[in-house]
Amino acid sequence: NDQAKHLGSSHITGPKRSRSWLTSSKGMGCGDTSKVFVRAGGRYNDTAGYGSYDGCDAAVTPVVGAYGEANASRYEQLINDGFILTWELPPPRKGKSTRWEIIVGPVCGAVFMFAVCSGCFAWYKRKKRRQAVASNEFMRSGSMTSYSKDLELDGSPHIFTFEELEEATDGFSASRELGDGGFGTVYKGKLKDGRVVAVKRLYKNNYRRVEQFLNEVDILSRLLHQNLVILYGCTSRMSRDLLLVYEFIANGTVADHLHGCRAAERGLTWPLRLNIAIETAEALAYLHAVEIIHRDVKTTNILLDNSFHVKVADFGLSRLFPLEVTHVSTVPQGTPGYVDPVYHQCYKLTDKSDVYSFGVVLVELISSKPAVDMSRSHSEINLANMALNRIQNHLVVQLVDPELGYDTDLETKRTIDRVAEVAFQCLQLERDLRPSIKEVVEILTCVRDGDCGANSMKKKASQKEDVCLLKDGLQFSPDTVIHRFHSQSTNHSVASNASGLSNNKC
Repeated sequence: NDQAKHLGSSHITGPKRSRSWLTSSKGMGCGDTSKVFVRAGGRYNDTAGYGSYDGCDAAVTPVVGAYGEANASRYEQLINDGFILTWELPPPRKGKSTRWEIIVGPVCGAVFMFAVCSGCFAWYKRKKRRQAVASNEFMRSGSMTSYSKDLELDGSPHIFTFEELEEATDGFSASRELGDGGFGTVYKGKLKDGRVVAVKRLYKNNYRRVEQFLNEVDILSRLLHQNLVILYGCTSRMSRDLLLVYEFIANGTVADHLHGCRAAERGLTWPLRLNIAIETAEALAYLHAVEIIHRDVKTTNILLDNSFHVKVADFGLSRLFPLEVTHVSTVPQGTPGYVDPVYHQCYKLTDKSDVYSFGVVLVELISSKPAVDMSRSHSEINLANMALNRIQNHLVVQLVDPELGYDTDLETKRTIDRVAEVAFQCLQLERDLRPSIKEVVEILTCVRDGDCGANSMKKKASQKEDVCLLKDGLQFSPDTVIHRFHSQSTNHSVASNASGLSNNKC
């Protein structure tokens, strides 16, 4: 062994007792890879060559003769003649790691990695199982049964095959993609009859997708209003994917025109914005009249056709609201900056929750600012917060988009001030102080037509008194994209929008 190191030798003459040889061996430390244990007298025995001393295992090393030869068969003779006892060790190891440390370290690491991988796999399987159970339960529920029966009735949405819509969208090509929402990806498609449509493909990893799919089908198939998006049809529940087919709206969303990819076009004049506010309020009033709460009113869910007429979309979160009850208890869902603070804090949903969200939309129409903007100062990240502060302190001019002519046109200034008052009332913390959406429609129509004077507004204000309009300590819709709003109960809906139903690629 070239790396061997001669540690020492001892010339021994004459036989020695067993204990003498054992004593000779004790100089070696624990952890040595080569051990010498010489037994004096008796026959050579392999089993006798293994022993333990100082807590270490001893291994047989062939007896080395006076001339360097090793021959176990001459064991007895060598002892009688005397010989040089030599043992050799490998080069010293760096560090103090023992054989057990070398073995235990990698083993523990492997066990730890196995435990982590097993835990991740178990979590993934449990999540998939929960999603499957949720979908299956809903499929077996009365809602799914009702849906299946309704498809056979007149007026029900047309049932498309997956293959039809796959062909219409060129295999759901990325070049046909219009946008992503909280529930699915929307593609532009062309049916065989020539109609251009928007096809929403619901995400497979959303365990609530069946419920949202049925909400849209159920609501849009039974409702008909000029300011609601039209649902052309859907796929069967037995299809490979859950797909919804809408009319295609070519002019983008209100958000696109206010502060998005179409804002530079400056196409939304103040008269157009006021008309958008009225048509949106009329659509919501229609929904409330048939006991439906939209629950996700925002500018990205308000589509515009080529004549800038409104099409309210995205009913995946909508809820039935019986008129005989005061509220519906449900886990808060919606979009930060638009959610009614009372709904967020108390889990009580009413039609006034939509009114609050509509108030935020009014402020966006006035200011051209997004509902939540992290680049603004901390107290003004939430647009509702900013608006209440400005309007309360008679500083509407600081809120208004300067491109609207607030400082140069008296009629524009008058109508914007009135709309700002309506927005202020819609954003009140106490729900009883907010107007109904039907009242909002009446007031805004009067403001546009200029034939109602100030009486209707003052009548409403006199019921609330200035103490409510100048109220301190108002709470606002959570802008907490960063803090308290993101939770397991809301993370599927925070990013939801209907922008994909329109041509919003700029």
